[in-house]
Amino acid sequence: MITLKKCLIANRGEIAVRIIRACHELDMIAVAVYSESDSNAKHVQLADEAYYIGAAPPHQSYLDSETLIRTATQAGCDCVHPGYGFLSENADFAQAVMDANLIWIGPSPDAIRAMGVKTEARALMQKAGVPVVSGFQSDNAVLDEFVTAAEHIGYPVMVKAAGGGGGKGIRVVYKPADLPEAIQGAQSEAQKAFNDSRIFLERYIEDGRHIEIQVVADTHGNTVHLFERECSTQRRHQKIIEESPSPLLTAQMRQTMGNAAIAAAQAVNYVNAGTVEFIATPEGEFFFLEMNTRLQVEHPVTEMVTGIDLVKLQFRVAAGESLSFSQDDLTQNGHAIECRIYAEDARNNFLPAIGTVQQFIVPQAPSIRVDSGIQASDMITIHYDPMIAKVIVHDANREAALQRMTRALAEIVILGTTTNIDFLQTILQNPVFVAGQVDTKFVDDNLQTLLPDVAQLPHAALIAAALAKMDGQTQAQVVSNSDHSNADIYSPWQRSDNFRVGE
Repeated sequence: MITLKKCLIANRGEIAVRIIRACHELDMIAVAVYSESDSNAKHVQLADEAYYIGAAPPHQSYLDSETLIRTATQAGCDCVHPGYGFLSENADFAQAVMDANLIWIGPSPDAIRAMGVKTEARALMQKAGVPVVSGFQSDNAVLDEFVTAAEHIGYPVMVKAAGGGGGKGIRVVYKPADLPEAIQGAQSEAQKAFNDSRIFLERYIEDGRHIEIQVVADTHGNTVHLFERECSTQRRHQKIIEESPSPLLTAQMRQTMGNAAIAAAQAVNYVNAGTVEFIATPEGEFFFLEMNTRLQVEHPVTEMVTGIDLVKLQFRVAAGESLSFSQDDLTQNGHAIECRIYAEDARNNFLPAIGTVQQFIVPQAPSIRVDSGIQASDMITIHYDPMIAKVIVHDANREAALQRMTRALAEIVILGTTTNIDFLQTILQNPVFVAGQVDTKFVDDNLQTLLPDVAQLPHAALIAAALAKMDGQTQAQVVSNSDHSNADIYSPWQRSDNFRVGE
């Protein structure tokens, strides 16, 4: 077993902050890296050491593997944690880290490669006995072959990029006439996003539910699952709300899917934390989609219901420790929900809202967790994902968790940029969502009814703006139609007793 002492975090934002906190709880030194636009970022301020690695564009900084590894070596690090995004699922980067005699906090390069190309992963899963949805894959297929395959599969079909993820390179086709354009569009997007234009076809399950199973395996042959997260609430194939347990799963289905996820991980000799994603039908069928060979954005949902810190567990597994629990030791307690807050304009095709975050206030209450790499005065730039924060709540059951999340979102104050908070609130209050019957196309099919009627600041934001304006003034003048008009009222900031605006 190895003692890990110093970790370079090859990432930024809220996941870098999350990993830094885990390092500190493990008495490890956390080393941050930052680009030109991140010099005052939260993850830089929280780290024990921080090193400049280049200009703001990711390919000149956070995607520069040589600079990252050189920085880790020069800083005296013994391990590298990639977080998610950027180089987290890059097998060549993982191998280069290991070749530099550094510990890679993640699965082996071979496992990353095996699951990195969806067509190859499908073949592996079929061999392992994991259910796979019907489809067609061929690296050299021409259009006529795809047309024939789509007719055999049956419409609707999904055109998907063979490599990458994040909802890119995906098209749903309902009729044969639309297939050529969808193939061309998916190939073009895949080439730009992943430098790989290969695509394949899958049967599209119209009422599908997106269920993913968290798995973790150690170097001693132990593999367990930490139950499911439902991620069916998506916009353009990108998750925006996640929860656990899934409203769809029965105890039997949960066990069957968990066993399938373990089989998938074992098929590639997987070690460390990963996620096996499935598409499930209302009738209880489920099929393998892909495996994410890294930590997921929505990992806090699992942490809330299991009580297990997945990031610290990643470090312990990488250090050679055995899992301290078995499958029988694990239970789901209560219900957890996560909402992703983005700087984006829901009414303007969800375009990122670039600008400065002038005010950022989050709720401070039991069972509410806010993971964020943003603080007041930070810029939302064109260079990085516009996610501001993840809000995660936990309660005894789903109904109580929904109420807690609604209150939490209402209390958040973000000034200076447009956000999707109102949009999230309308989803949480929608009868279909409340009933736990959302499928993966729910948001896109009902977008106009889910958009808030009027873009209004929440009351908390108005109060915060007013207080910011009043701060520093010694008097406030109140003008009304009463006999006391123009009366001078002393500001509460002059009071020396225990007056407070709120708790």
